[in-house]
Amino acid sequence: MAAPQSPYEHAFGVTNIKSHIRLILYLDDHNYDAWRELFLTHCLTFDVLGHIDGTLRPTNANDAAWYKHDGLVKLWIYGTLAPDLFRSSFKTGRTSRDVWIRVENQFRNNKEVRAIQLDNELRTMVIGDRSIQEYCQKIKSLVDLLTNVEAPVNERHLVMYMLNGLNEKFDYIINVIKHKDPFPTFEIAKSMLELEESRLKKTNVSSPRILIIRPQQRLSPSQPHLRNLVLHLQ
Repeated sequence: MAAPQSPYEHAFGVTNIKSHIRLILYLDDHNYDAWRELFLTHCLTFDVLGHIDGTLRPTNANDAAWYKHDGLVKLWIYGTLAPDLFRSSFKTGRTSRDVWIRVENQFRNNKEVRAIQLDNELRTMVIGDRSIQEYCQKIKSLVDLLTNVEAPVNERHLVMYMLNGLNEKFDYIINVIKHKDPFPTFEIAKSMLELEESRLKKTNVSSPRILIIRPQQRLSPSQPHLRNLVLHLQ
C-alpha cells in the first residue's frame, strides 16, 4: 500500500492557482494586504511557506525536489499578478522568494503615497445612495488599509469623518452624536445611525398621501369616487 502524499507533494495538484486565490493583485487597487494574507495561507496549507519566508533552502545545487517546488510557488505568484505588476516583477533566474520581495517592495516603498491617497478618500467620502451599513463598511475598509500602511486613524476622527459624509436627512442624529458625552465610538455611532435610518424609513412608509384638487378643476358625474373622496377629506 502506497504511503499517503504529504501536503508538500499535493502542491503539484494545484493546476489553477486562481481557483484557490480568487484575487488578482493590482498595483493601484489597495488589495495587497488581502492578497498577501491569502497567498501566505495557501502556501502554509501546502507546506511551501518556507519558499516564501526563506526558511526552506535547497540542500545543494542539485536539490531537484526543492527547485521544482520553488518553481511551482513562483508560478503561483505570477499567476495572481495583474499584467502591469507581472512585468515589473518578472526577472529570469530568480527564486520565488526573490519574486515575492520584488512584489512586496513595490507596495512597501510606495507606502507614503498610498497613505495619502487613502486618507484623502476617507476624508472626502459621502454616503450617496449607500445604506448606513454599506457606508460604514466602506469606511472601515479604508481604515484597515490605512492601518496596514502604518497610518492608523484616531477613533474620534473616524467618527467625525463618518458624520461629515452624511446627507441632511441625518442632521438630527448627527447633532445628537456630536454632543453625546462621552463621545461615542465608531460602532456605537454606527448603531445610532442605523436606528435613525430605520426610523426614517418607517416614517416615509406611514406618511399619508393627500389628494389635491385645484379650484378650477370640476369633477364630472363620471368621477363619483373622487367626489366622495373630496367630501371625506373635508
